[in-house]
Amino acid sequence: MHRLFVAARPPEPIRRQLLGLMDGVGGARWQEDDQLHLTLRFIGEVDGRIAEDIAEALLAVRHPPIDTAIAGIGTFDRKGRIDALWAGLAPADALAALHRKIDHALVRIGLPPEGRAYHPHVTLARFNRKGGDISAFAALHAGLASTLFRLESFGLFESRLGGNGAQYVQMARYDLA
Repeated sequence: MHRLFVAARPPEPIRRQLLGLMDGVGGARWQEDDQLHLTLRFIGEVDGRIAEDIAEALLAVRHPPIDTAIAGIGTFDRKGRIDALWAGLAPADALAALHRKIDHALVRIGLPPEGRAYHPHVTLARFNRKGGDISAFAALHAGLASTLFRLESFGLFESRLGGNGAQYVQMARYDLA
């Protein structure tokens, strides 16, 4: 079985900026450089044949490169506790359009449509069941912003869980054109 997702990686200077923020939150499991990505579509567990169908279906996705920037921070909550701390991306319209195209390509091969509202972000940290207090971090970084950068490709990634957390391996790359 393969645990898959579709994502784009911010360029190295943007990832370096994000890595420089990662401190000062108790209980945070900060992401490593190779884990920083913008999820365009979570897929989940599939067998090898479906993984091949997914890789082929993504070849049909056409979208121009996207100019975007880091814009603010936020959290995802689960059952009243902070589950993840993230950096947002703006403008969101082009990213949402690419997400819809990817979702439609996967629905055409029989995968269920994305069930959650799409919110473009790069996860900075994850938290255990106790959550985390990000108030000081939020006060310091509420206006987080980056220079404009261009996303010129996206990839199909596999998440491999291990003792040191998830390792993300790019299985295929798709150019935006």
